[in-house]
Amino acid sequence: MQGSKGGWCVWFVGLPGCGKSSISKRVYEELVKEGWRVVRLEMDVLRKQFFPNPSYTPKERERAYTLFVEEALVHFFQGMGVIMDGTAYKREMRRLAREKMGERFAEVYVKCNIYTAMKRESSREGGLVMAGLYKKALERKQKGTHFPGLGEVIGVDVEFEEDEMCEYVLENDNLSLEEATSRVLSFVRQWLASLQRKGLI
Repeated sequence: MQGSKGGWCVWFVGLPGCGKSSISKRVYEELVKEGWRVVRLEMDVLRKQFFPNPSYTPKERERAYTLFVEEALVHFFQGMGVIMDGTAYKREMRRLAREKMGERFAEVYVKCNIYTAMKRESSREGGLVMAGLYKKALERKQKGTHFPGLGEVIGVDVEFEEDEMCEYVLENDNLSLEEATSRVLSFVRQWLASLQRKGLI
């Protein structure tokens, strides 16, 4: 169980549609059952608070992720575990959190190819994120069609920047949600145990 020495953070990153939200939610729920004091922060939810009418410009995205990290740090310095769910396509976005949290930060990259991400994303209903994100982005790129509110789409307009410092990479093209969750949970439990042995949490 979590001690009183300090908080910790696991940030789930990857393309829209890679499965990070579903997996991070399951991992969060399991850790709560195990008695960890943990909060889950979802970028798609917080972005609406940071920017009620988001434009998804590069400048706005960078500011949003700075605010996202600052929100995580509030809980982190209160001794909580933090599960972050946000694409963070630039390495520097994640490294800001890494610099602030040190050894008590871990990145989980949920990796899949663009075709898998497109298939998963296409079945998602509209809500926090525009429905049909990839299809619209590709049509815009090929035909110049304008879609109001559609900013740069990661994987189509800009690349996701992988980080060699990433603590765990999950290849998630062919896994069920249960198998993906099991693999990530195994990593997170081992990682937390190592922090406990070091007296960091």
